[in-house]
Amino acid sequence: MNQDRFSGICKQASGQLMEYWGAFTNDARVSAAGRRERVAGGIQERRGICAQQADLQLEAFLIRHRNWQDI
Repeated sequence: MNQDRFSGICKQASGQLMEYWGAFTNDARVSAAGRRERVAGGIQERRGICAQQADLQLEAFLIRHRNWQDI
């Protein structure tokens, strides 16, 4: 296991904690940021890439599919 994959696992855990904290404090922004961090951590873990590259890939995906709710 390389360092990027381990970092992705840690990022997923911190994102999940942020989600729980957002739910506990009833703060939607913190909860949404936690979900985003958890997804970016999953990308980083599965692909073995650095955190910045995982964030860029997630941002590109969100831009490509920004109107998915309109379907």
